[in-house]
Amino acid sequence: GLEDQLNLQKQAAIEKLGPNNADRGDLFAILNRRLRVEKLAIKDAKLRTFISQDQGRNDLVSHVYDTTYGVVRRGVDTLVMVDDSIVRGTTLRESILRILDRLGPKKIIIVSSAPQIRYPDCYGIDMSKMNDFVAFKALIELIRKRGMEDMLDQVYAECKAEIKKPITEQVNQMQKLYESFSDEELSAQIASIVKAPEINAEVEVIYQSVENMHEALPNHSGDWYFTGNFPTPGGMRVANKAFINFMEGKNIRAYA
Repeated sequence: GLEDQLNLQKQAAIEKLGPNNADRGDLFAILNRRLRVEKLAIKDAKLRTFISQDQGRNDLVSHVYDTTYGVVRRGVDTLVMVDDSIVRGTTLRESILRILDRLGPKKIIIVSSAPQIRYPDCYGIDMSKMNDFVAFKALIELIRKRGMEDMLDQVYAECKAEIKKPITEQVNQMQKLYESFSDEELSAQIASIVKAPEINAEVEVIYQSVENMHEALPNHSGDWYFTGNFPTPGGMRVANKAFINFMEGKNIRAYA
């Protein structure tokens, strides 16, 4: 996609020169434009932080990556890093951003090909504790910054009432919390969470939107991690129970 876009830019630049004004030097300069795509962070595939135990994960992530020096222009370049998804944000904060910041970039942009992961999973992946999700942490921080704690108590009461209903009648009450903030507000707060105080570069996080994900994957409708629209009643129950556990300070799985 980047190569295609660059070729369009080259074509437009050549056409702008016109047949009478183009000389060899101008054409060479246009055709010589290259994408700067570098392998700056190298991952040891033998070390898997996502599936490791909670205890010791922070120690592990600091040893997963190594980096390449001499490519980034210090204080000048902006690094754009593409990630498949951002779940906890631990690897970004404890490892990747620290390593990339040593290279001296002016700014680091993290682009997630998956939307914000906001809700627990109950279909096989062990992701059911709300405080593990960096998007949820950002949500809670925004709520507290704006003095909206009453909303937490209200949704907590609604979730408790919800799980007493027959399972087929339950709905995901936690969705109300996210409706109060835009995707951009949450992304900005996530960036502040994953940026450790000692990071010098500016950090920005950009997420894929749910709408664009559906456009990219038209035959795959599973989006409950991002939207909270679970396809089964059990998913709705797990979402409500996960928020109840958070409010009650219980560090246990919502489907336990």
